[in-house]
Amino acid sequence: MQQSTFLKDETPEVTPENLGEALQQAIDIEISTIPAYLYTYYSVNRVPVQNAIQGQLVQELIGRGMDVMQAGGVALGLSAQVMVFANKVGATIMSVVMEEMLHLALSSNLKQALAGQPLMTGRSPSSYPAELPGHVPPLKINLAPFSLNQLKTFLSIEMPQTTPDAEMLALPIPFHTIGEFYGMIQECIEKNDLPYDTARPQLVPGKRYYSPNSIDTVYYDIQHKPQYMDADDSGDLVEVLDRDSAKQAIHNIVTQGEGNTGAPIFNPDDPASCEHIMNAGFDDPARQEPSHYEKFAMLYCEYQELSKQFTSQGFDADIGTYFVYNVPTNPTTAAYPDAGVTGLDGTRFPEGTLPAVSTLLNAVYTYIFLMTEACYQQGNGNTQFEIFMFGIHKSMIFILDALCGEIRSLTYASEGQTYNAAPTFENYSFGPRSSPKQQIVDLYNAAVKLSPGLNYLGQRINDLPDVSLA
Repeated sequence: MQQSTFLKDETPEVTPENLGEALQQAIDIEISTIPAYLYTYYSVNRVPVQNAIQGQLVQELIGRGMDVMQAGGVALGLSAQVMVFANKVGATIMSVVMEEMLHLALSSNLKQALAGQPLMTGRSPSSYPAELPGHVPPLKINLAPFSLNQLKTFLSIEMPQTTPDAEMLALPIPFHTIGEFYGMIQECIEKNDLPYDTARPQLVPGKRYYSPNSIDTVYYDIQHKPQYMDADDSGDLVEVLDRDSAKQAIHNIVTQGEGNTGAPIFNPDDPASCEHIMNAGFDDPARQEPSHYEKFAMLYCEYQELSKQFTSQGFDADIGTYFVYNVPTNPTTAAYPDAGVTGLDGTRFPEGTLPAVSTLLNAVYTYIFLMTEACYQQGNGNTQFEIFMFGIHKSMIFILDALCGEIRSLTYASEGQTYNAAPTFENYSFGPRSSPKQQIVDLYNAAVKLSPGLNYLGQRINDLPDVSLA
């Protein structure tokens, strides 16, 4: 990812002169978090086989001397809770991803109105572990499977703004929380009479570009009742036309991430903190949807509570073994093996299958940002609507999701372990000789020859809008 020069000099505040760089930095921050959240989401098996979990638990309990009836009851209760929690983990993380995509659009609207074209293509981190751009102290982000450690990283990303101590203030880079960073931008907007270009196209409300919920943001509780993670009143797209609308856009970003109540910071290493998390930030007026920070804190506490129930019966505390795929940490396409790849059913795939599928996935992922950039250039007629609805929605919901599932079904051996492959979310460099869409079609044709199971994606890929690199 190209790094902004903002926050690398000694300027302690956002000014009209560096506002454009600061807003691009805000866009880069949002882009940096999306791959990490998505990667962890795809590491979760949201619908593990309950009978398999229950049977495993029963056998272990009987082996320790528990009678069959009692073992069956204990195993049924524990396995049911694992099923609910696994689905809730997926719904929670995807609900955050949905709002991070909203934040990307809001920060891009801000830049479009105040400084010009937002840049997104090729600005994902070039490799992982990566650092959240501008964060002090440096915050390492990994593409890693779901775990308590990964939740700690997510909590650090979404940390609510607090008053930094003197030692932190003495550091040359003044960005300690995302809320503080956006606060500096808002202060610049409030203090200065800035010009707003209302002619440049933005992603605006009222066109169905953003919906707070989808099939991926709902889970079913222990009574099999649907629970939606996002509230309808938690925030929407904002067309930035003036100071007030700019402040509203910032408000939506910060409150969705951090909440708005100023409650004490959650300490994952202090068990007592779990008693207070529901007093922390909500991001909607009706207080129905917790902030991103709160959602991750709740998952952390629920993970620990469920682990206690398992350990009380003599099981290992790592409940993730029942619903988290064994995906690698910080994978790259170049490091994936050419040969020795098998499917979940033992099918052996031809040499080159895994790199080909991974490269196709990266090209689709990069194309999403290229299409989003195009939406900020195409504001007339139906072009923007067609790019967003038939391009971004289709590629994100259907194509990218399908490819992430397909690559996860490929397994390979490394250093004595068997891994499920996973998306690497690398920037794909489109060449100049043909359109990006044609290059995706070519990559698909190469991948489907090696993995015929991808055949159903052909029509969807051919239906993508053709967006130029220019």
